[in-house]
Amino acid sequence: WERFNFYGMRAILTLFMVNSLLMKEEEASIIYGGFLGLCYLTPMLGGFISDRFFGNRNCILLGGTMMAIGQLLLFISASVFGTNLGLANTLMWTALGIIVFGNGFFKPNISSMVGSLYPKQEKSKLDTAFTIFYMGINIGAFLGQFICPFIGDVKDAGGIRDIHAFKWGFLAASIAMLLGTALFFFLKNKYVVTPEGRPIGGLPSGQDAGDYEEGESQKAEFSMGSILITVLVFLGLFFAFNYMTEGDNVVKKYIYPLIYSSGIALALLILLDKTLTKIETQRIWVIYIMSFFIIFFWAAFEQAGSSLTFIADNQTDRNIMGWNMPPSMVQIFNGIFVVMFAFPFSILWDKLRAKNAEPLSTVKQSIGLMLIALSYFIIANNVADLGNSGLLAIKWLILLYLIQTFAELCLSPIGLSLVGKLAPKRFASLAYGVFFISSAAGYALSGTLGSILPATGDKFSKAKELGIDLQAVLDKTVTPTAEQLAILDQNQISAYNKSFAGFEIHNLYEFFMVFVVLCGIASIILFLLTPVIKKMMHGVK
Repeated sequence: WERFNFYGMRAILTLFMVNSLLMKEEEASIIYGGFLGLCYLTPMLGGFISDRFFGNRNCILLGGTMMAIGQLLLFISASVFGTNLGLANTLMWTALGIIVFGNGFFKPNISSMVGSLYPKQEKSKLDTAFTIFYMGINIGAFLGQFICPFIGDVKDAGGIRDIHAFKWGFLAASIAMLLGTALFFFLKNKYVVTPEGRPIGGLPSGQDAGDYEEGESQKAEFSMGSILITVLVFLGLFFAFNYMTEGDNVVKKYIYPLIYSSGIALALLILLDKTLTKIETQRIWVIYIMSFFIIFFWAAFEQAGSSLTFIADNQTDRNIMGWNMPPSMVQIFNGIFVVMFAFPFSILWDKLRAKNAEPLSTVKQSIGLMLIALSYFIIANNVADLGNSGLLAIKWLILLYLIQTFAELCLSPIGLSLVGKLAPKRFASLAYGVFFISSAAGYALSGTLGSILPATGDKFSKAKELGIDLQAVLDKTVTPTAEQLAILDQNQISAYNKSFAGFEIHNLYEFFMVFVVLCGIASIILFLLTPVIKKMMHGVK
């Protein structure tokens, strides 16, 4: 139900911003990246509070309730924007903030509880357990990505969008989260228990010493000195990232630096704990190394909710057997494929493990990154000849989501499993929070990359209707007048090509090749580091 709530909302969020709140696609992509980034940053806070004070169960209930309230505020925002755009924007920002903190309480604790279901003698089963867990939550994602777009992203026979329909998608997401929270509350004492019947995820004071490895400390010890060092590192990194960020966009200037600096500083805090042994320290470093490479995966994968949705909306033939699929629903294929292939992947890992031929987690993640690069390479070559008016066949987006699902099943549940195997139990939720920090950084980077999406066919058509040759303006062969620039801005059309790392992005082919290069290089480097990482894992596979 939580995935129904999150992915259902995610499917229509950027389209709501652009069509109802009248934001530019670039601005919506940046906000989207910042929002997702914070959703995966706050698990650090939620994990810390759970480990030290509230316990998994209470944090899950609190987080679920907050996310339901946030979705309800989005419903209200989507109901009032026609009469009060300012209030709608305020409600949207408030809703996203509440969802961010709710997600922070919910996400690390639900993952930590899955890891706690298996006693220390059966940790080798975690890869399979998390793959099944991943399949289960993606059933919710599939339902959310079908129902919310179906009732919230509505166009008539002429292709005109009902901009007032988004509210129903947000309302469905809110109801789903309320149902999920209620189910957990009433069923937790029946199913979330050890084989002996002892509750899992209670208050930290109720932990059993038998849950810990022999000789493992049961409580983290952070000195005032280590906390002070962490704060100073955070402040230094924040101002450094802020200084290096161009422009005056609030999300890029403050939220993105907050995500990057918080992730590094709070990860450092674990390393400063006095109770860490040498082996524990090296294993934690493995988590950090893997987390760094996951940044590139999520930066590419999470284009689904921004640039890929805009392309599906504006430059894709979405006709399937006479039915024009809503653009926000195209993402549903990822959820479908996860449900279809998660169990076969689980069987594959089991069979390879039985033959002592299972790849190391680093190799699996390297394969996942290379598959992401492959998916974008295929799509890049299929948009190369579209020009300004051609439409991409939906089959290529479906193929992209199929390949990216295989990549996701190689990387994401395996990463969750790895944290469960490597992290000392006293850092369980906090370590999952650190892992999600890499997702936060990846989502922030996805917002930056999504914002460099070049003009799609609808922009050229609209500019032509306005009497402006957009291609000539972008090529700088024509200098637009101040009046023409104002007209383009009013119609949410950019008059210049965006750049990334000093390279100007002229077309969709160059845009997609950015992901091919980033993920391809990351995959190769991670694979080459495998022997070193294997030694640092000290027998964990």
